[in-house]
Amino acid sequence: MSELQSVEAALAALLKDVSPVEAETVPCEQAGRRVLADEVIARLDVPPFDNSAMDGYALHHEDAGKRLPIAQRVAAGYEPRPLARGACARIFTGAPLPPGADCVVMQEKVEVTGDAALIPPQVPADANVRHRGNDVAAGSVLLERGQRLHGAALGHLASQGIVEVTVRRRPRVALLTSGDEIVEPGQPLLPGQIYNSNRPMLKELLESFGADVTFVASMADEAEGTRAMLALAAEQADVVVATGGVSVGEEDHVRAAIEAIGRLDLWRLALKPGKPLALGRLDASDGREVRFVGLPGNPVSSFVAAWLFLRPLMGALLDCPDLASLPRLSARADFATRTGPRRHYMRVSLDMGEQGITAHAFADQGSGVLTTCVRADALAVIPGDSRIEVGGTVECLWLRGD
Repeated sequence: MSELQSVEAALAALLKDVSPVEAETVPCEQAGRRVLADEVIARLDVPPFDNSAMDGYALHHEDAGKRLPIAQRVAAGYEPRPLARGACARIFTGAPLPPGADCVVMQEKVEVTGDAALIPPQVPADANVRHRGNDVAAGSVLLERGQRLHGAALGHLASQGIVEVTVRRRPRVALLTSGDEIVEPGQPLLPGQIYNSNRPMLKELLESFGADVTFVASMADEAEGTRAMLALAAEQADVVVATGGVSVGEEDHVRAAIEAIGRLDLWRLALKPGKPLALGRLDASDGREVRFVGLPGNPVSSFVAAWLFLRPLMGALLDCPDLASLPRLSARADFATRTGPRRHYMRVSLDMGEQGITAHAFADQGSGVLTTCVRADALAVIPGDSRIEVGGTVECLWLRGD
């Protein structure tokens, strides 16, 4: 294809006919950042009993305004005795409310003399009481299918006594790099060579998107070796990601190799950075169609394309709506810029001030300046053939949430 394609068209082609990967059951202690394959139904009420929201004194609200004998002491983890009218109970945060009590007065408002407590007047029923099932009712949906299990969700599962959960298996990804000039860190650099920054960057991003990077290899800059490596990667993965080799240079063989063992859906996109980007399918020997994403060799281009394409692809494979698109923020630009026909994704830092959000663009937006990616909070989306003035509004894609 010679015509530039839109980001939206490329993403639609990449995600067409994608089906979620299979489910598996794992211990909750190993389920961090995994995606639920089924909804989880609550087994228990949370809290499981009426309890005190603070340290204080439990009583019936109609006994407020009186000096009451302290009939018992109730600590968390112990079952209280029934409380008679005209008495109160010393109670601590989280402790069960004694039967017969319907409110708690915080200890700072109570005057204690010996074994009696002077309760202030006009204490309403239910004051400082956390009722059974107030947070979660047994039989309700605790967690939705497709939800990613971060810390709070894992705590929610633990509060139900749940020890294992059904999640999507991690999509298997093969990560390939090409270019004879690329050298792995730790090896000596010869003239004309550079270290491979794309591999560790993309591996970490893919894993943060929920992938299992199971195959990592380098491809030599020659046609047959590139084709053989792509075929081998397709046998072992759900998705093959390659960096470099998707431009029009004589030594870029990835495009031809894809067309020999699969098909190319799109390959030149109207975005900056990242125009040379290949999206296609590879035919595995077992009949599977393996998604292929060929990223540019420039690290910034690969970084941006990973967020725009690899993240939603992992979201589709994991059936996870939160990964389908990046959170969008409107910000005031403290920079001016003008774009050509390609949409520009500028790396920006964001200030969250009292007057709103301000986007600060890094001065050098070159596709080889990885420093901007390290410091970026977001990508400012500048439409093609447009102009942004200082003080104008820009839409930003938030990068700090995964």
